[in-house]
Amino acid sequence: MNKQIVSTTQAPAAIGPYSQAVLAGNMLFTSGQIPLTPEGELVTGDIQAQTRQVFKNLDAVLKEAGFTFADVVKATVFIADMNDFAKINEIYAEYFKEKPPARSTVQVARLPRDVGVEIDLVAIRS
Repeated sequence: MNKQIVSTTQAPAAIGPYSQAVLAGNMLFTSGQIPLTPEGELVTGDIQAQTRQVFKNLDAVLKEAGFTFADVVKATVFIADMNDFAKINEIYAEYFKEKPPARSTVQVARLPRDVGVEIDLVAIRS
């Protein structure tokens, strides 16, 4: 199987020993994105602002690999506070209007940089 590392300057650089995404055959696996700007600045403020930045990052990584949100088949959403679920879901729904992917959402004790949300995706090219 051919494994290709995907990287773009339009999303924040990895802050550890991992890749922004890996393309394996016709499948793309993104690393979890948190609300960092491409310059590495943390987006603070409400959970919706954080979630919007996460989706901007995911969009940049998907585009770099030649994918769109329509190609996403699985999403995993990690949230620091389940009380933010509805607000995160509002932003999430903007990106997955038709044929939404399968999804898992879990509340975790802590996320990198103490952010409120992290999301990773799996996409497949037809």
